[in-house]
Amino acid sequence: MNLKIWDNILNLTERFSEGETKTRFEDASVYLENLINACSLEDFLDILKEIGTIPERIAHDSTEEKLFSKISDAVLCRAFCEIGLRAEVLKTRGDSADVSAYSSVYGYTLVADAKAFRMSRTAKNQKDFKIAALSSWRYGADFAVLCAPYFQYPSQNSQIYAQALENNVCLFSWEHLIFLIERRMKENNALNLGDLWNFSAEYANRILYSERKRCLIPDLNIFVETLVNAPSDSLSNLLRQRMDELTQRGEYEISYWLNEIEKIKSYSREQAIQELLEARKIYQKIVRIEDCIKGLRKNE
Repeated sequence: MNLKIWDNILNLTERFSEGETKTRFEDASVYLENLINACSLEDFLDILKEIGTIPERIAHDSTEEKLFSKISDAVLCRAFCEIGLRAEVLKTRGDSADVSAYSSVYGYTLVADAKAFRMSRTAKNQKDFKIAALSSWRYGADFAVLCAPYFQYPSQNSQIYAQALENNVCLFSWEHLIFLIERRMKENNALNLGDLWNFSAEYANRILYSERKRCLIPDLNIFVETLVNAPSDSLSNLLRQRMDELTQRGEYEISYWLNEIEKIKSYSREQAIQELLEARKIYQKIVRIEDCIKGLRKNE
C-alpha cells in the first residue's frame, strides 16, 4: 500500500494546528476536505483503509484530533458519492450527524455519523457509538447510518445491537464501504442501496425479541454480498486482508510509543518535570479556577 497521500494528510493536519503556521480551523477543514475530494480513486481507497484508526501520534482532545474527525467526515461523504449517492458534509456543530446523502434514483435521504477509534483505546460501550442520538438527528431523513471500524464492533451480545434495531440505525463500517467501492458498485435501477440502509428494520422483523442484543454483523455481511450479487466468501476474504493490514498498522503504532519511551528516557530532570506538568494540564486548571473566582467576585 502506498501511504504517501495518508502521510501527507497527517502532516498537513499537524502543520495546520501548530505554531506560526496555525491555520483557522474552518479554513483547514475546507482545505483537507477539498484534498480528499480531489485525490484519485486509488489514493482515496488508501485513505479509506486508514481512516478508522486514529493515529497515536495525534494527541487526545487536541486540535489535530478535531481536524482528523473532520477528515473522517469528508472521507465518508466521498465514499457515499463513490457508491452513487449525492452527499455533503454537514457544517452544523453539536446535535447533528456528520454527513447527509440523497438518492437521485430512489429519492430517499439519509444521515450518517463517522467513527474512528484508537488502537490503544479500552473497550468501547454504547456511549461511544451514540446510536440513539444519531437516530434523533435524522430531522426527516429516511435512514440513519453509523460508519465505524468493522473490528471495533462488539463480537458478542451488546446493547448497541438492540438500540440499532429499535431505532432502525444501520451499523455499517469502513470495511463495507471498501468492499463496495473496490467492486465499483453504484446505486442504479437494478441496485437499491436503500434496502441496505433499512437492514436493521428488516432484521428486527425476522428475529425473536430475546435475540436483539445478538451481534448482527455476520448477518449484515451475508445481506451485503447477496444485495450486490457477490460470491459468498468475497467479503470474508476482504476482511482477512484488512486484518493483516490492521496488524501492520498496529505494529507501526507500537513503534511510535516505543520511540516515545526512548525519547522520555533521554529527558533531563527539568524536561521531565515540564512534560509532566503539561500532561496533567495543571497550569490550565489553575487559570480556570482563577476565572471562576473572578466570576464569583463580579456577583458580590
